[in-house]
Amino acid sequence: MTKLSVNINKFATLRNARGGNNPNVVKAAMDAQLFGADGVTVHPRPDERHITYKDVYDIKKIITTEFNIEGNCTEEKFVDLVLKTKPNQVTLVPDTLDQITSNHGWNTKEHKTYLTNIITIFKKANIRVSIFVDPIIEMVEGAAQTGTDRIELYTESYAKQYTANKQKAIAPYIAAAKKAKELGLGLNAGHDLDLQNLQFFKQNIEWLDEVSIGHALICDAIYLGYENTIQMYKRQLA
Repeated sequence: MTKLSVNINKFATLRNARGGNNPNVVKAAMDAQLFGADGVTVHPRPDERHITYKDVYDIKKIITTEFNIEGNCTEEKFVDLVLKTKPNQVTLVPDTLDQITSNHGWNTKEHKTYLTNIITIFKKANIRVSIFVDPIIEMVEGAAQTGTDRIELYTESYAKQYTANKQKAIAPYIAAAKKAKELGLGLNAGHDLDLQNLQFFKQNIEWLDEVSIGHALICDAIYLGYENTIQMYKRQLA
């Protein structure tokens, strides 16, 4: 079964907008687990505009499911954080310092040497590594050469095209997923997946290991309730 990891960054965004500790990010992580999520994802950025480094340490203390930390591994502070907290999985994302949200995958050919070296560091610490890639065969092949355990397909283009032509939208992802499977890579996916497009994605890529969903899920939770929303997303993956 494909696992659902809930990205709780948006809880931290709301908290930080006002200051204080409401909503409580640690409780959001605990409740995600209680309500049926298979894991919790956080994506700390250098400016700590949502999830802070302290949040990561605090969440690590209470995590009982899978813990996934996303981020830019070119930041030394991020690397230190991951090695100290030792999550189940680290997802390497090629963000720039001022980036609002992730918007592209790694060029695994151009950055092969760097990725190979940093992945080796994390794997020596017994941390599973996933790297963010676009649905391009060449990039998937390049990822396999770095020693990564998994790739995470960046799904924004799928989400944008889904309403107009879902078959066209999914086609490059099926091809990339098949190549990943052929090369022995685990497969994750994330970015702009929601209750409208998630089931179709899963139905066409049945061997999908995990999806990480934050923004859409938290937006739905405002109207539908946090527990109910997590269960609704889980049903899309059944």
